[in-house]
Amino acid sequence: MKVLVDTCVWSKVLRYKSSDLATAEKIKELIKKDTVVMIGPIRQELLSGISNISQFNKLKEVLSAFEDIPLESKHFVKAAEFSTICRKNGIQGSTIDFLICAAANIQNLIIFTTDKDFENYKKYVPIKLL
Repeated sequence: MKVLVDTCVWSKVLRYKSSDLATAEKIKELIKKDTVVMIGPIRQELLSGISNISQFNKLKEVLSAFEDIPLESKHFVKAAEFSTICRKNGIQGSTIDFLICAAANIQNLIIFTTDKDFENYKKYVPIKLL
């Protein structure tokens, strides 16, 4: 099964001196198995704010190795639905978090995240977490 890796995981692994070796090892294992996929908003979050053009280009090249799941209207509609369901149950979340949930749900992906908010979303929307 393919795995959608959240921005927070990528950020931990890509930091110069990452202290989270377990997360780094897990992502290496997933990459070796060719199971990692990407969506545009995660790619954008990772590349945003890099002021050094050389670093930007290097990261852009590294990330280009991962399959991009094309997002369609159905993904955005499902994200809005998930947001509404969670909000009705007292759970707030970001637009991108719900887009990640929607893409994972529609494409039958597992979400790899260290963001504890996804545990709350999972109580109300059908997502799989690694």
